[in-house]
Amino acid sequence: MDDSLSSWLQLREAADAVARSGRLTRMIADALAGREPVRVLDLATGTGANLRYLAPHLPHLQHWLVADRDPALLALLPGLTAAWGAAREYDVRTHAHGCVVRGERLECHIETRQLNLGSLTDPDIFAGRHLVTASALLDLVSPHWLRELATGCRAVGAAALFTITYSGLSRCAPVEPEDDVIRDLLNQHQHRDKGLGGPAAGPDAAECAARCFTEAGYRVQTAASDWSLGVAEPAFQRRLIEGWAEAATEMGLDASLAARWRDRRIAHVEAGRSRIIVGHFDIAAVAPR
Repeated sequence: MDDSLSSWLQLREAADAVARSGRLTRMIADALAGREPVRVLDLATGTGANLRYLAPHLPHLQHWLVADRDPALLALLPGLTAAWGAAREYDVRTHAHGCVVRGERLECHIETRQLNLGSLTDPDIFAGRHLVTASALLDLVSPHWLRELATGCRAVGAAALFTITYSGLSRCAPVEPEDDVIRDLLNQHQHRDKGLGGPAAGPDAAECAARCFTEAGYRVQTAASDWSLGVAEPAFQRRLIEGWAEAATEMGLDASLAARWRDRRIAHVEAGRSRIIVGHFDIAAVAPR
């Protein structure tokens, strides 16, 4: 595992939680009301941020299968979840393949599984699931992968909730002359093949996913879930700026130009005057009964 990936996932967890659509979370919770245990599949779970956000919103008794291709990230999930649970006075017991979280209104059994998500053709992934979910994933996968996802969910009648899907829009203040060029090159970079079924849907992912689930017979709703980052998130802003400059360079921008833009933007962060908004969408889909 790249330690920078794990630190990035932990850095963004709070911003993701603030950005997520409460309306769509309630829509899915309402659709699952009366089902116990609720059986959930979390794809590309990373260190478990999506689980930690959703579990308190779902019916009391839950069984989660959380899957990721990186075993080192999965190994961090029980410890991070135990710390999260302790802050809420939950009882968290870890075991060889995950953990159990118990609270006054929550009993959550969690199984972690290393899984290559390059294809979703194995029906066992979806078998018995009431909810399929993921966060910050759909813009990394191909349109073909999204069709497989909708087909797999529909085959078992599972609801779906996918959050923090990049929209291709961003705004930075103060404005720098290269901002638009950097954003356009980043959006091109987002379409590169990430090993998930072909060239990634990137900024088109939310629209493509909504179309795939609608065609599969789902009732689909979307909502904005933009990051709004200010003086309270300097480390997060720096990581974003550095990543954008690197992506633009990989897409052909002169490295010295990208570096100068990066340094000016980071200077704004360090001076406490930087604000960055990054567009995302959440997508919720409910199958007809």
